[in-house]
Amino acid sequence: MPAGSKVLIAEDNAALGNVLKFNLERANFAVTLVNNGLAALEALAKERFDLLITDQQMPHVEGSEICRRLRLMEGYSQTPIILVTAKGLELNQESLRQELGIAAVFAKPFSPSAIVQKAEACLNEYVANS
Repeated sequence: MPAGSKVLIAEDNAALGNVLKFNLERANFAVTLVNNGLAALEALAKERFDLLITDQQMPHVEGSEICRRLRLMEGYSQTPIILVTAKGLELNQESLRQELGIAAVFAKPFSPSAIVQKAEACLNEYVANS
């Protein structure tokens, strides 16, 4: 993983967002944390990120819609996405992977270290395929 890879976390639960941010920064990621879907789309339009981690249930714009819009933005067609959700059993994970190229879906509660490991693996694969 390239040092300082930029990660956008879209998570409306402040405590969980801060735990993810802390763990990713400890693993040498540069992290931006936003708390709603609209803020995520604005951040993606303003700045280039190497990885998106988004909650599915978000105020203003839900996670899967953020992913759909991300894929239409210039330079983001192959950007790795990790989706986190409290509704893991209600989502069709396979169709999300196929339609939106989501690298992984984590059902809450999850291990922050597992997210960090998946983020590192996604970015290593992304760099290797670029």
